[in-house]
Amino acid sequence: MVNTEVVLSGITLTNPVIPASGTFGFGAEFAQLYDINILGSLSFKGTTVEERFGNPTPRIAECSSGMINSVGLQNPGLKAVCEHELPKLATLYKKPVIANISGFSIEEYVECAKAMERQESVGIIEVNVSCPNVHGGGMSFGVDAKAAAEVTRAVKAVSKKPVYIKLSPNVTDIVSIALACEDAGADGLSLINTLYAMRIDLKTKKPVLANKMGGLSGPAVFPVALRMVYQVFEAVKIPIIGMGGVAAAEDVIEMMLAGASAVQIGAANLKNPVACKEIIEDLSRVMEKYRISSLSEIIGGAH
Repeated sequence: MVNTEVVLSGITLTNPVIPASGTFGFGAEFAQLYDINILGSLSFKGTTVEERFGNPTPRIAECSSGMINSVGLQNPGLKAVCEHELPKLATLYKKPVIANISGFSIEEYVECAKAMERQESVGIIEVNVSCPNVHGGGMSFGVDAKAAAEVTRAVKAVSKKPVYIKLSPNVTDIVSIALACEDAGADGLSLINTLYAMRIDLKTKKPVLANKMGGLSGPAVFPVALRMVYQVFEAVKIPIIGMGGVAAAEDVIEMMLAGASAVQIGAANLKNPVACKEIIEDLSRVMEKYRISSLSEIIGGAH
């Protein structure tokens, strides 16, 4: 009998499989297809203070082994999420969830964090630092170690719940940013977010996306994500949630060997809405095939 349990900052998950923010909504649509309580946890739709319609369409572009999105953080806003979406989710999912928050200033991150701190169903606050800093010339918080640390400190100051910083891969040295977040008090890290990418329509000879560029996700980014998780694990002492192109139980094992304590599934949910269910159901078989008795014992095993 294999043991699929893992622990994130004192929270025990029955398995390491977590739908990634932005690919699972608030769970309601997926709950119509299967019992989502089989999930280790779930990271719900990225939430901002104000309601956001998102970027203009088209905002999805296909590519081989992946997809590019420029959705633009579409969400109903902090008040609606706390008053409507989370109570509804609590009727469908009985385990602690991960609250993914975004902001365009330090003040907005703090406001979101304060609200999520009060939500009983929220176990972990996941901070997306890939947003442009409107007070810092538009540069994303996550591409600058000092700015990422500033966000981390501000959110930690208002939250007793574990705070995980979701790192951007669009940097030259992800390790220095991971270390800055750890030094600023982060309880854990999530990596990676999407890679900056684009497509051009040969018929129109114009960019496919209305926003011209967006974030690449799917199997194409898996080797990059794996490399970054491996590098960051070597440098930090806090847990890592690995993500980026994970689409099978074998990918989950590989990501954990690189150093992830849990794994998020993103683009695979958009291609196959029961992807997480199938991965969870296949985990035991893959563990037995590779003679793994306990997932918690293989974290960082490739080092």
